[in-house]
Amino acid sequence: MKAIYLVKNGKPKDAFEFRDIEITGPAADEVGVIVEASGINFADVVARLGDYRDCPPLPTVVGYEAVGRVEKVGKDITSVQKGDRVLVFTRFGGYSQYVIQKENAIAKIGEEMDAGKALALATQYSTAYYSCAVATNIMPNDNVLIHAGAGGVGTALIQLCKLKKAKVYATAGSDAKLEYCRRQGADVVINYVKEDFSKVIKEPIDVAFDSLGADTFRKTYKMLNKGGRIVGYGASSMTDAKNIFMKAKMGAAFGIYHPAQLLMECRSIIGINMLRVADYRPDILKYCMEQVIQLLHEGKINPHVGKMYKAEEIYQAHEDLENRKTIGKIGIIW
Repeated sequence: MKAIYLVKNGKPKDAFEFRDIEITGPAADEVGVIVEASGINFADVVARLGDYRDCPPLPTVVGYEAVGRVEKVGKDITSVQKGDRVLVFTRFGGYSQYVIQKENAIAKIGEEMDAGKALALATQYSTAYYSCAVATNIMPNDNVLIHAGAGGVGTALIQLCKLKKAKVYATAGSDAKLEYCRRQGADVVINYVKEDFSKVIKEPIDVAFDSLGADTFRKTYKMLNKGGRIVGYGASSMTDAKNIFMKAKMGAAFGIYHPAQLLMECRSIIGINMLRVADYRPDILKYCMEQVIQLLHEGKINPHVGKMYKAEEIYQAHEDLENRKTIGKIGIIW
C-alpha cells in the first residue's frame, strides 16, 4: 500500500512523492481502515506552501479525512467492527491507502453513500455545523453573510443556515460561482471581484462567516449588527502574500479589537480551528460528524462534489484548488 508524502514545500509536482507504507496493527483504542477515497482541503495547500503552523515536520502525510472500510479494530473498540464502511477524521495522514485513528474520530456511513459527499462531511460540513450550531447559533430571520460561498465550508454554511431559516448573503469570485451559490439556497449573491460587498449590503449583518481574512475581516466587522458575531475559520488570502512583509501587512489588515470595544458594541469575534476541537474536545467533533451524517441521510443537506481525481492526479488537484478553479468538495480515489 502507498501514501502520498509531502516531502518539500513548493509546487505540487515538486512537493509530493508516492511512497510504500508499512501496515501496523491498531492500538487497543484505535481502528485500522483501508481507504477508498481521501479528501483534499485548502489547509493542505497552505501546508504544501509551508505556511501551516500545525503541519508536522516533513516528510509527512497531510489530509484531514478518508472514507474506507474497517480492516482491524483494537480490543477496546465497540462502535465499529471489521467490514463497516466509515468516515474518518484523520487530523493529517489522510493521503494514504491505510489509516489508523481513534474511535471518537470515526463514524459509520451507509453503503450507498457517495464517497465524495461523505468526505465533505468530516471537515467542511463538521466545521460549518460547529460554526453555526455550536460556537454560535443561527436564529430564524438572521441576516447571514458567508464569504467564499462556493467553497466546501461555504456550501455547507449556506445549506445549514437556510435550514435555520436565515437570510443568506454569499460572496464569490465569478458568475459561475455566484449561480452555484444561488442553487445552494443563497438569497443574495455578490461578486467580490467586481463589487464591494460592504456597499451592496444595506442592512446590518447578524452573523458573518469569513474564511478569507485580511481587509475582508475588518470590513465585515463594521457591518455587524448589535449582538452580531463574526466567525473566522480561515485566512486563505494570506496565501497571496509572497514575502514576510506582505504577510505582515495582511495580518495588520485584520485590525485590532479590544475587549471593552466588543462589550460596548455588543459584538463577538469567534475563531474556529477544528484541529483544536479534535485535540481537546473529540466528543464534540464526533457529535458534529454524526449530526451532519444524519442530516445527509434525511435529505436535508446535499454536499456538492466538484471533482474526484485519481490518486496519481494529486498534483493537478492541488493546482486547481490553489488557483480557485474548484467548486465544492474535491478528493482522490485510490
